[in-house]
Amino acid sequence: MRFPYPVEHEFPLLLAPMAGVSESPFRLLARRFGADVVVSEFISAVGVARGIAQLFADMRFEPAERPIGIQLYGADPAIMARAAEMVTAVCRPDFLDINFGCPVKKVVKNNGGSGCLRDLDLVQRIIRAVRSATHLPVTVKIRSGWDEAHRDPVAIALRCREAGAEALTLHARTRTQMFSGKADWDEIARVVEALDIPVIGNGDITTPEDVVAMRRHTGCAGAMIARGAFGNPWIFAQARDLLAGRPKRPDPTPAERIATALEHARLAATLQGDTRTTAVEFRKHLGWYTRGLAGGARLRERLFRIESLAEAEAVLGAYLAAGAVEQAA
Repeated sequence: MRFPYPVEHEFPLLLAPMAGVSESPFRLLARRFGADVVVSEFISAVGVARGIAQLFADMRFEPAERPIGIQLYGADPAIMARAAEMVTAVCRPDFLDINFGCPVKKVVKNNGGSGCLRDLDLVQRIIRAVRSATHLPVTVKIRSGWDEAHRDPVAIALRCREAGAEALTLHARTRTQMFSGKADWDEIARVVEALDIPVIGNGDITTPEDVVAMRRHTGCAGAMIARGAFGNPWIFAQARDLLAGRPKRPDPTPAERIATALEHARLAATLQGDTRTTAVEFRKHLGWYTRGLAGGARLRERLFRIESLAEAEAVLGAYLAAGAVEQAA
């Protein structure tokens, strides 16, 4: 099925939009390790419409990240349209994605994210308003519903398609589930059957094998990887191997994990500034990269206290120099 933005492979792999994670440095790494498409962190349409400079800085991306989508959230169709118009003119991404999936309280309390799913007429008005404000493809990301009583992903997806969505990602949980329980891949399969646009599966992809299993189970047109990519950009290349019928490349060695963590840190320092704020925000990435390493708990104690990315580089360099890089049992 044809995607509304350029993709290299018949079955593309996408990096999910994740607050505090899907920033430019990690998006660049994901692309280098085989992600076909990346999407920005979700961006407040209200903030964009007000011209808040920090948000435009957050939306900045490097040419090597293309194809890239900017994801907007909001509950006012007019404001969403204004934000779409501004992002199109200033940022020039490859597509715009509308967030109808975020379950976080501070977003949904104003009907943003998955809060919109309580009013499907509003969902359609938002999509139509954004479509009218941009020449770029418009895609959406949804959940299966607000709660179990209103769980009907096929009806939601059909309303999105009717309003003009050109591709749709389904995280097959409800908002009230948050990230608990299991994603219902049967729901993704039913949405695939109902729609004539690409449907991207999302939810519970933690290994390369899960990508293959989701494709087989649902017939989806692509897979979006979220938490499975934390500290693990290799998941894209390994999944591509399996999708192509090749043996999966080996897991990275501890030394390779640390080398990639350092590369990520240097990208963050270059693109975001080697400030204390950048370093503190980066601590979580260091925690993910060092999972499973020998002496990892002690290493993380030091990494979670860093005040600069240069300090993180010194800590990891000392760890490597000590030779403590065997994989934990």
